[in-house]
Amino acid sequence: MTKENGPMAEGPASNGYLKVGNGKYALDLRKVNVHYGSTHAIKDVSMRIRENAATAFIGPSGCGKSTLLRCLNRMNDEIVGCKTTGTIMFKGTNILSNKVDPVALRHTVGMVFQKPNPFPTSIYKNITFGPKVHGIRGKDELDEIVERTLKDSALWEEVKDRLDDPAMSLSGGQQQRLCIARALAVEPDIILMDEPCSALDPIATSKIEDLITELKERYTVVIVTHNMQQAARVSDFTGFMFLGRLVEFGRTTPLFEKPRKTLTEKYITGRFG
Repeated sequence: MTKENGPMAEGPASNGYLKVGNGKYALDLRKVNVHYGSTHAIKDVSMRIRENAATAFIGPSGCGKSTLLRCLNRMNDEIVGCKTTGTIMFKGTNILSNKVDPVALRHTVGMVFQKPNPFPTSIYKNITFGPKVHGIRGKDELDEIVERTLKDSALWEEVKDRLDDPAMSLSGGQQQRLCIARALAVEPDIILMDEPCSALDPIATSKIEDLITELKERYTVVIVTHNMQQAARVSDFTGFMFLGRLVEFGRTTPLFEKPRKTLTEKYITGRFG
């Protein structure tokens, strides 16, 4: 990896990375590659993802941004024929190691998907499912988790009087916020979001974006979005991907206003292709 292709945008470091301030890193990716059979989907991606910040992956359809996101909690393991190599360090452990339990990993690296996917049960049971799996049974503690996570996901005031109603009775935007609350219920360190607003209307999208801004104060948020304006609004750092490679990665405002790579500039200005 060259310094020019390194992840950050504030001066070279001796290890080949470009530094960003003095903040801590939640994830450290080094030479990550993903193959789907004979298809090389992710090619030598190295980057550091800042703790308590929002990082966005942008790029054209099929560029590998969702595949890269799924590497961060081993969701690609569920795909037959998928092989991931390289190193992703999280809390001093390479999460790609065979010694790491992917299920346990997903306890601390939660995920919200493109389309809301609430369980076909009540609002309350959606949120308490994860804590119960991890051994929490006391009603008072479960009640506290439900209230806290619904408040954290900006949904409490809308549903506090109907927690026993079916989750499927909520609007699309409410369902997505419920899925975020469900992810928060197991107290993750990192929240991954794969185009979380693509199925939502502008009002619901605005609420999710406001929520991301609030969540990054306490969590590390990584989001895939096809919407460059959304990336500019909610993220602190942005990575532009093309054909499985990380073309450019840095602080969002400089990357959008003065990209270092010609390919990035063409994509952002609509002259791509």
